[in-house]
Amino acid sequence: MRKAVYQMEPLDCPSCIKKIENALGRQAGIKDGKVLFHSGKVRVEFDEAQISDQQIEELIVKLGYPVFSRKVA
Repeated sequence: MRKAVYQMEPLDCPSCIKKIENALGRQAGIKDGKVLFHSGKVRVEFDEAQISDQQIEELIVKLGYPVFSRKVA
């Protein structure tokens, strides 16, 4: 399992957070996806054999939220 943190702009609506977390939860290979409300970060734990950090970023962008940077550990 790998972990990634995606930096976005701070989110100000609970429905945006739910939208991102639900989309991550439905994606194969993602064990855990959590939006950090005030910091505008998304933390994801994922299986890189099933999904890449780039694919996760593309998913977030498709939902309408720009990603400024990502860190993968």
